[in-house]
Amino acid sequence: MLHTPLIDAHRKAGAKLVDFAGWEMPLHYGSQIEEHHAVRRSAGMFDTSHMLAIEVEGPGARAFLCRALANDVGRLAQPGRALYSCMLNERGGILDDLIVYFLRENLYRLVVNAATAASDLAWLESLAAGAAALRPRRELAMIAVQGPQARSRTWSALPVLRAASEGLAPFSGAQAGDTFVARTGYTGEDGFELLMPAVSATAAWQRLAQAGVRPCGLGARDTLRLEAGMNLYGQDMDESVTPLECGLGWTVELASARDFVGKAALAARPPARMRVGLVLEERAGVLRAHQPVRGAHGAGEVTSGTFSPTLQASIALARLPIGYAPGERVEVELRGKRAAARVVRPPFVRHGKVLV
Repeated sequence: MLHTPLIDAHRKAGAKLVDFAGWEMPLHYGSQIEEHHAVRRSAGMFDTSHMLAIEVEGPGARAFLCRALANDVGRLAQPGRALYSCMLNERGGILDDLIVYFLRENLYRLVVNAATAASDLAWLESLAAGAAALRPRRELAMIAVQGPQARSRTWSALPVLRAASEGLAPFSGAQAGDTFVARTGYTGEDGFELLMPAVSATAAWQRLAQAGVRPCGLGARDTLRLEAGMNLYGQDMDESVTPLECGLGWTVELASARDFVGKAALAARPPARMRVGLVLEERAGVLRAHQPVRGAHGAGEVTSGTFSPTLQASIALARLPIGYAPGERVEVELRGKRAAARVVRPPFVRHGKVLV
């Protein structure tokens, strides 16, 4: 399996290691629930070095990304600003979701998912056709520090980052020495994502731990992102799903003159399905992917489900026919029995507050 620069730190901390997209990654360090609560209440950190940063450079970089991505990179007018986007195939299906940063004129950085990194790079290279230079930055590591105390504890552990990052607005980043600090994340909490040379990662991880930032694994990352109503590629979306069917219509501009890969297919194919949140209303088990869902407007299925440590209830994202509204009831099939669930509008939790 592949390993991040922090693998020895995970082993020394007694992490339970699992195979994730070919990478040996920590699932938890003893208690997934405690790690989850640490992020909601104070600060936790995740090794996200398995994700890939790809730099796109050249006079044609902006025009290329405006064509390659569904969201409009042209909106990034100031260096350091970032946006979230899907990358689509010609049928409008989602190849991946990613964040793109505008670093300076003619230079952008994409951060893509680990499981799709190789195919993403190949797809981008086929589209670029010499219009821009693509440079994968595999020598970089990434640590996500998340939670209401994440920024203050990061500055305590790594004070050299404070001057460059204290004034950052959400979804923006700045270079601080050899570390790029971005105020982004995947948990529904405030915090930083730190992109740094791999040789610096272990020392940074240790200093953050000494400052009271709790190491967290993939288990807590999944429950946190689901509470925050964030899609997981490969479960809530894939090449068979368009952004309009999984709650990401806000990332697509069909009305503008800008053309992008998949736009014509989206315009010609109005969505018949929609993403909703579900909260199980009885103690009948835990909502999981692929469980059938039935209701007044037709049938669908759960795409992601878990037990929410914050709500103390089972929650899920589901894909259902158009027409469902928050407050309606549906039935989910769990272990051959039907259980009642309430339709809600994600997110379930944001900045520590229950919203449903």
